[in-house]
Amino acid sequence: MKKSTTGLLIGSALVVGLSGCASSASQSSGQAGASSDRSWYQHPAVCGLAGGLIGGGLGYAVSGSSDEESGAATGAAAGAAIGGLLCADRTPEPVAPQCPTYGDVPAGVAVDAQGCPLDSDGDGVPDYRDQCPGTPAGVEVDAVGCPLDSDGDGVPDYRDQCPNTPAGVEVNALGCPESLVLRDVNFEFDSAQLTGPAQQVLNGVAERLVNNPDVRVSIEGHTDSRGSAEYNQNLSQRRAESVAAYLAQRGVQSNRMRAVGYGEERPVATNDTDAGRAQNRRVELDEWN
Repeated sequence: MKKSTTGLLIGSALVVGLSGCASSASQSSGQAGASSDRSWYQHPAVCGLAGGLIGGGLGYAVSGSSDEESGAATGAAAGAAIGGLLCADRTPEPVAPQCPTYGDVPAGVAVDAQGCPLDSDGDGVPDYRDQCPGTPAGVEVDAVGCPLDSDGDGVPDYRDQCPNTPAGVEVNALGCPESLVLRDVNFEFDSAQLTGPAQQVLNGVAERLVNNPDVRVSIEGHTDSRGSAEYNQNLSQRRAESVAAYLAQRGVQSNRMRAVGYGEERPVATNDTDAGRAQNRRVELDEWN
């Protein structure tokens, strides 16, 4: 048998074998997803060696008698390179999650620069699941992005002046079933000057009113029966106005408030005892229709 024929037969056999290895390697890469799981004969080094043998055989077969060695060497080098490439690991690099802190992002969802779903109001619930978009900053929300309403009265907590209304009780826009007595809103003796603790109470009232911009309120001052009716009327009016002025300083629009002094006209307890008179000296908050 001639040299060329022998070389070609050997080369052909090795080509078939190498092709099978390369094909197996490609399939293994796609299934296992890691080069460490591939068979030994699928390793690029093994394929390179096989390719070198193939290339050397082919180079030897096609070379003349005077350049057999150089032909075989050139063929071996080329075959080794080709074999290594055929069995190279083509497993795609794992793709990092689009938003590692969120998880899988549904297709078509608007995302930010980091690939995370947009949360326009910053409440922790992405826009595509948020049933109450535009929640003010810092307001606690439920799983669907709506402000909490702990007593279920239809007025969310951040607006509710009476957050513990019993279930089923009808309330006004302030979240209260009736006029709200502003407990601990007291004044200096015989004066309309608010005390420090009173201001702290009114800070919370003002915050909820600012968050409830469509509601107007009536601020009503009351006294006990000591002193003249005219004096008490005047004092209650000044105290109601003092509360309104403080709320305005805290951001409540003045045109949403009215101040009314009722003096001693509307007692809620007896004026014959200290405890009763203390209850009568009060400021109430009500919805102003």
